[in-house]
Amino acid sequence: MDQNSYRNLIAKRSSRLDRQLLRSALAGVSVIYRSAVAARNIGYNTGLLKSCAADVPVISVGNLTTGGTGKTPLVVWLCRRLHEKGRRCAVLTRGYKTADGEIRDEPAILKKACPDARVLVNPDRVAAAEQAVRKFAADVLIMDDGFQHRRLRRDLDILAVDATCPFGYGRLLPAGLLREPPRAIRRAHAVIITRYDQITPLQIDRLERQIMRIKSDIVVAKAIHQHPCARGTGATTCSMDDLKKERIFAFCGIGNPEAFLKRLREQGLNIAGKRIFNDHYNYSESDFADIQKAANAANATMILATEKDWVKTALMAKKFNELPFLYLAVALEFVAGVDKIDALIDDVLTNKKAGEDAN
Repeated sequence: MDQNSYRNLIAKRSSRLDRQLLRSALAGVSVIYRSAVAARNIGYNTGLLKSCAADVPVISVGNLTTGGTGKTPLVVWLCRRLHEKGRRCAVLTRGYKTADGEIRDEPAILKKACPDARVLVNPDRVAAAEQAVRKFAADVLIMDDGFQHRRLRRDLDILAVDATCPFGYGRLLPAGLLREPPRAIRRAHAVIITRYDQITPLQIDRLERQIMRIKSDIVVAKAIHQHPCARGTGATTCSMDDLKKERIFAFCGIGNPEAFLKRLREQGLNIAGKRIFNDHYNYSESDFADIQKAANAANATMILATEKDWVKTALMAKKFNELPFLYLAVALEFVAGVDKIDALIDDVLTNKKAGEDAN
């Protein structure tokens, strides 16, 4: 089952009997998953499972749901912010479906967008933290997708919450998209509502109140995803105005494909065709050949993907050279609360340093 079909299933967009039976089966598995998550959290909360502290501040960026909340642009923003503050930053990422040390998918994007930061791919975040400090002299660590990884202790927990689907249809995996129940927000210090501009003010107000009911003193900020242009190999760029003149064939393999396609429509682009792959899809040359064939059949003049998909296919795309192939650039822009996030960061950096000096 592909990503879109799965989302349609758990969103209950069909009342067919076979779909109802499948949802019931997923709900049964979800009960087992919930029990495992609860047991693990109890273990860490009671000290039965041990967490390890790093020698430098650790800032975790994570989410409650699986895929597509805007964590990567947030990590990029944090890296650049810390660099402006004169810090030597390292990003710790598990690298989903990658071997230790392999740079691809989100790690490749981070390495490209944050050349001043070290990107370490290792599912063992404690070992990666030790390496970042010992080998690369990092003085602050960002744990990418770290909210559920409690073995490495963090000094600041930031949650990215996608405004368009904040609580994963209200059910835990696999019956919904939640990795933990919403009450897990109590562990976080801050929530950043991403894609803030894609829902109504009334919905935003309701979402904020939901978050504050779970943790009344949590810092809440709001951000949007800006798309300044499309980029390709080398210095190739295409302005949004020029993109509107093209017939676009779009493809992606991400956690929230509809958000990407919706964004293209909102930008006024002419979508001649599309193809959706599963999240973290490993493309082959035959996959890209099929994309090219479908794009030509749709009379497209350009192929457009997310950056995550572009970094995995750009090299193989050179073998075809039939249509221009670019990715939609994205940058996080805060519309509210950035000063509060900055204050949290400064507080963590100052307090950790004060503790080191005291020792």
